[in-house]
Amino acid sequence: MNAPLLEVSTLSRNFGGIAAASEVSLELARGEVHAIIGPNGAGKTTLVSLLAGELRADSGAIRFRGETITNMPVHARAQRGLARTFQITSIFPEFSALENVAMAIQAHAGHSFRFWRPVTQNAILQQGALNALEQVGLAGIPERNAGEMSHGEHRLLEMAMALATQPALLLLDEPAAGLGPEETTAMVAILRGLRQDKGILLVEHDMDVVFAIADRITVMVSGRTIATGSPEEIREDENVRKAYLGDGVDEGA
Repeated sequence: MNAPLLEVSTLSRNFGGIAAASEVSLELARGEVHAIIGPNGAGKTTLVSLLAGELRADSGAIRFRGETITNMPVHARAQRGLARTFQITSIFPEFSALENVAMAIQAHAGHSFRFWRPVTQNAILQQGALNALEQVGLAGIPERNAGEMSHGEHRLLEMAMALATQPALLLLDEPAAGLGPEETTAMVAILRGLRQDKGILLVEHDMDVVFAIADRITVMVSGRTIATGSPEEIREDENVRKAYLGDGVDEGA
């Protein structure tokens, strides 16, 4: 059996006297979508920040591609194939879609943002950016100014920026936040396509999205995991139903 792409062992982080993450353990395989769900304040975004290296764990361990990365900084984790998107998009609105993605590639390679102008004149950067835009359905608008794009297009652009670094693992924080029904359907289709050669850890409030694409689901409440299992197992878990999903989850979720 292949080793997990990501292994999280009893990971904890406290803020003062509050346990934002308490002994969280989970595994994720290549080609798997593992969703993290839970009410507001459950510790989901804290967990993603710990995995990305933006927060330092108080205890526990993170192994990625067989290597312990618990104390590695953000850039070192990114170099090893880990990429994150955020609940609030982090793009450069004054630049085009193509320039945003090309700069993400450039930054991943360790070059300075002050050289942004030549990025679209570099054939390798440009082709890499175009490929990433195509993956998320934005191939037709590479020259559009990011500031003129819709919220849904911003979500896709940020995903293209993450994909352009060719990650093995995507950490997605609320990718469907603020999307309309058609945009959400498109996002689900894109995520299904991406899972073929990557691992995806997904934090998402939209249960339709979660149950449509997740292979496994971990439920967090008050910084702790209360259940991990297949979508079917999570649907039927009485503790999950009481803590988060509610009695109506079986209908239309």
